[in-house]
Amino acid sequence: MTRPGGTWQNWGRSASVRPVRVERPRSPEGVQRAVKAAASQGLTVKAIGAGHSFTGIAVAPGVLLELDDMQGLVSADAATGRVTLLAGTRLHRIPSLLRPYGLAMENLGDIDRQSIAGAISTGTHGTGTGFGGIATQVRGLTLITADGEFLRIDETHDSELLAGAVVGLGALGVVVEVTLQCVPAFVLHAVDAPAPLDETLETVHEQAAAADHLEFYWHPHTDVALKKTQTRLPESAKRNPIPPMQHWLDETVLTNGVFGAFCAVSRVVPAIIPPFNRLAVKLTGDGEYSDESHRVLIHHRNVRFREMEYAIPAENLVPAFEEVQALVTDRGWRIEFPVEVRFAASDDLWMSTASGRDSAYIAVHRYWRTDPRPYFDAVEQIMLRYGGRPHWGKLHSLDAEQLRERYPRFDDFIALRDRLDPKRVFGNRHLERILGA
Repeated sequence: MTRPGGTWQNWGRSASVRPVRVERPRSPEGVQRAVKAAASQGLTVKAIGAGHSFTGIAVAPGVLLELDDMQGLVSADAATGRVTLLAGTRLHRIPSLLRPYGLAMENLGDIDRQSIAGAISTGTHGTGTGFGGIATQVRGLTLITADGEFLRIDETHDSELLAGAVVGLGALGVVVEVTLQCVPAFVLHAVDAPAPLDETLETVHEQAAAADHLEFYWHPHTDVALKKTQTRLPESAKRNPIPPMQHWLDETVLTNGVFGAFCAVSRVVPAIIPPFNRLAVKLTGDGEYSDESHRVLIHHRNVRFREMEYAIPAENLVPAFEEVQALVTDRGWRIEFPVEVRFAASDDLWMSTASGRDSAYIAVHRYWRTDPRPYFDAVEQIMLRYGGRPHWGKLHSLDAEQLRERYPRFDDFIALRDRLDPKRVFGNRHLERILGA
């Protein structure tokens, strides 16, 4: 979001910049003109989506392109399930765009404020051992390259580049259109239930394999896992949504209102964190309901936070998680935000965190006004010992040499970047760190 005075800030308030100028193109051709103009003036150019990356990946010190006016359907085919969207389209708008065609996205993350281009470019994912991240749903995309030309990449145009370009980190060009493979609309039956944490960890792999979607949250200073198990049903299945009043109480009052006040107070009185967390697991995380897929998968979170998330080989989940538990206890920290665990299937995308391996994700968070570095740095060391790869849109400390060791196709991606943006028109300091100059 660009504030008065020309300063842009991301949602987590962990990155900001005052660009040379801000442009708001309304079409792919407008993006093309902006890229050509920036390159001719020796300025870098970057597009931003909703600013939901916690890293500096979208920071634009030269020309900042806001794609808010580039939203909506370009085309849709109900028979094939292929849908093309303008790159700035927010995820929360997509269900209503797909509804007339009887379609839905195959899987979603748990937040839908991002743009579709931002979500795929940073490897945003949901959960489910049989499902990849959002980027695995992409069947084509259109870029404006550094020389200001349109580049279509799909199964019939430069198809060999698709696996490299989808999770493109904003380093290859400005994405202006995204083609997705959608599925017939479906219903999710959800069971949210607390369970003993030790029992959950003992059987977590069996539970994840048996469910369409499984995730759990652990509030530090408790011995409870809040599990969310979801089963996919046909669109015609009977729905039993959460009653509006209960939904308002759970999401608006408790999850955002009360929790936000708690986070603010806990900075001053950290001793309240353990008892509050124990109370939270008694008051939340218990219910059974069914509804349209996106209504079940998505949660609305207004309490601002900062996050680090690592993907590790799925088989390493339990020992890595147990080390995080022990870390919090040994350091005597008071951690107000829950730890989140999710799963994703292996894919073949070069820069996907699940590239070449079935993955489990461990995400840690801190309230945005609290310094997360001691906690994040220590958790990061655990994740690295277990083969971790950091989420591209979330905080981490790795550089290009460290990342090269973790991605077999890293140098192929760099070669693709050299081909499409040899002068680093789309570069910034964050990309210099994670990809090299």
